[in-house]
Amino acid sequence: MKMKKLLAAAALSASLFGTNAYAADIVDTAMSNGSFNTLVAAVKAAGLVETLKGAGPFTVFAPTDEAFAALPAGTVDDLLKPENKDKLVEILTYHVVAGKVMSGDLKDGMKAATVEGAEVTIDLDNGAMVNDAKVVTADVAADNGVIHVIDKVLMPPM
Repeated sequence: MKMKKLLAAAALSASLFGTNAYAADIVDTAMSNGSFNTLVAAVKAAGLVETLKGAGPFTVFAPTDEAFAALPAGTVDDLLKPENKDKLVEILTYHVVAGKVMSGDLKDGMKAATVEGAEVTIDLDNGAMVNDAKVVTADVAADNGVIHVIDKVLMPPM
């Protein structure tokens, strides 16, 4: 009898906390992950927290801390300065697509308009790529969209 109760409790926990259960927006999901400290700091510096906590839905191609660390020395510190807020907003919004686009919705060669205004290109020939960034983890669900973790910071076309 105890085993049945334990299994029932485990099943209930899985249904409440499994991969399909979520109760955090894009920002909270990124903050709780632990791999997006630089991204979260950038979103705060750019004044985009409230936007990304909004109803959405949003698809965010989220660079990891390692992706930001791979930028030339001083780049992140420079972008976080108040006088560079417009450039930071431009870069960050280039990582966001309006709507919820799951990995199963992606097609090889498709283009997606970003919130910044330019498009990103999806390449599925050698694993999922967004421009030249590899998708290392797809479909991280949030209550107002989805995060796809990428290994590079995307730069909008100049």
